[in-house]
Amino acid sequence: MNHSLLLVFHLLTILAKLIRPGGYRSVIAENLLLKQQLIIHSRSRQRSPNLSTQERTLLGFFSMFLSPSRIARAAIIIQPSTLLQFHRALVNRKYRQLYSPRGGRRPGPAGPTKAVIEAVVEMKQRNPRYGCPRIAQQINLAFGLDLDKDTVRRVLAAYYKPKPQNLGPSWLTTLGHARDSLWSVDLFR
Repeated sequence: MNHSLLLVFHLLTILAKLIRPGGYRSVIAENLLLKQQLIIHSRSRQRSPNLSTQERTLLGFFSMFLSPSRIARAAIIIQPSTLLQFHRALVNRKYRQLYSPRGGRRPGPAGPTKAVIEAVVEMKQRNPRYGCPRIAQQINLAFGLDLDKDTVRRVLAAYYKPKPQNLGPSWLTTLGHARDSLWSVDLFR
């Protein structure tokens, strides 16, 4: 019992030190920021390194715990203005996600289900001469849906890729190959 109370007390003191502004939290963040910069520098070439989105996010996250004066001193390889831009972008993204509506979906109708999309594409593959109105009519009769021809057109534009039916060369290719043996006579003066 005594050991568990001591453990909880130590945990609370460590959390208090980490939460305190300018405490261990900023020292840890500064060390991690410097380590990340060294990792980037060790793989860089002669010119400035290409930073991935993950590296930009990490640098911006670590710079959140530092004061602007410490950012200027902690930025050894990456310029302080770049770190401040990463920090600003991360804060903007955070607040955009906090105050934006949940779901991330676009407004409007949900669109056709996956089964309807598969049925439209399969019908077009089996009957390539069917147009959008006929496919919509057949699916409405078979499944009892209220599918519009424009919905079928959008589904086919997104999901249907016709099989190429190049059974031979085109007329233009044939004429191009035979151009040396062609003769023409001009009967007009």
